[in-house]
Amino acid sequence: MRILGIESSCDETAIAIVSGNGDDLVIEKSLIASQAALHAKYGGVVPEVAAREHIDAIFPLLLESGIPRDGSGIDAIAVTSGPGLVPALRVGVELAKTLAWAWGKPLVGVNHLEGHLYSTFKAIEFPALALLVSGGHTEIVLMKDHGIYERVGATRDDAAGEAFDKVAKLLGLGYPGGPAVSRAAENGDPEAIVFPRPMMESGDFDFSFSGLKTAVAVYLRAFEPSNLRPSIPNVCASFQAAVVDVLVTKTMRAVEQFQPKCLILAGGVSANKALRDRLLRDFSPVGTFLVPDLSLTGDNAAMIAAAGYHHALRGDYCDPLTLVADPNMELVENRTPIK
Repeated sequence: MRILGIESSCDETAIAIVSGNGDDLVIEKSLIASQAALHAKYGGVVPEVAAREHIDAIFPLLLESGIPRDGSGIDAIAVTSGPGLVPALRVGVELAKTLAWAWGKPLVGVNHLEGHLYSTFKAIEFPALALLVSGGHTEIVLMKDHGIYERVGATRDDAAGEAFDKVAKLLGLGYPGGPAVSRAAENGDPEAIVFPRPMMESGDFDFSFSGLKTAVAVYLRAFEPSNLRPSIPNVCASFQAAVVDVLVTKTMRAVEQFQPKCLILAGGVSANKALRDRLLRDFSPVGTFLVPDLSLTGDNAAMIAAAGYHHALRGDYCDPLTLVADPNMELVENRTPIK
C-alpha cells in the first residue's frame, strides 16, 4: 500500500510517499519546505504568513514528488487535519480533499500528534508509552494498540519546546530557540545554577514549565546586558538539565506504573541530545527505546503517511466532503470509522 502524506500544520510544508507491507514501512520520498528563516524575524510563527507560504510551496512539492497527475500508484491520502494553526492546516486539508475527490482515492485525517507517534518508522510493541515533546505539546501517551491511545500526563501551561523558545528569546539567541539553547548548553555546566524542577513530586504525570521559564527570567535580571554573554552557556546548560530531569523522571515513573514493552520519544524536542541520551540510558534495561532519526524529529509528511497507513489498514477513512481543519483536535482513544 502506498500512502501520500500531506503536512501543513505550522511552518513546514511537506509532502511524502510511504509504502507499507504489514509493520514494515518505507519512506519513498520526503519533501519539506521550511519557513523557519522567514519567521525568525518575528520571533515566532505568524499564522497568516505561514498559510501564504504553504500555498506557494505545496504545489511545487507535489509536482516534485513525481506522482502522476491522475494519482495512479497511490492507494490512499493522509493529511494532518489538526491540531495546529488553522490557516495553515486548511491549505493541506483542502489540497487533500481535492485530490481525494479528483483521483477517487480514500482519505485519512490524521492527528498531528499521532503522526509523531509513528515518526520512528520502527515496529511498535504494545503496550507502548510515548513521550511527545514539542513546541506546542508535552504529553505522555499510553498506546494500547494502533489507534487506541490514552493520555496519562500533559503540561498544564507551557510545553517544553515553548519554554526553550522563550528562554532563547530572553538570552537573545533567536528563533527557533531549542537548537540554539542546546548548542550553547554544550559549553556550559549543568550544575552551575540550581533551577527548580516544577511538579517533580506532584504524584501524577503532568508537567509545568512556566515557572521554570520565570525562574530563568528572574535570574537574568541580575545581569547587565553587556555582562550576560559569558554566562549564557551555564544558563542554557542548567535550564536544559532541569527540563530533562523533569521529563525523564516523570516518564520513568509512568514506565513503572504501566510496564510498556517499548518507549517512544517523539516531537521536535526529541532532537535534544541530552534528553535522548538520558532516556536511552534509563529505559534500555527495561525495554526497547524508539526515537526518530534526526531528520524526522520535526514536522514532516512521512510520519503523517505512516499514521495514515495504519488507519487505512482498518478502513478508517474520512469523507472528503466533510473533513475540516480542527486546530484543537485531541488525541483520543479511538475514532469511529467512516466507510
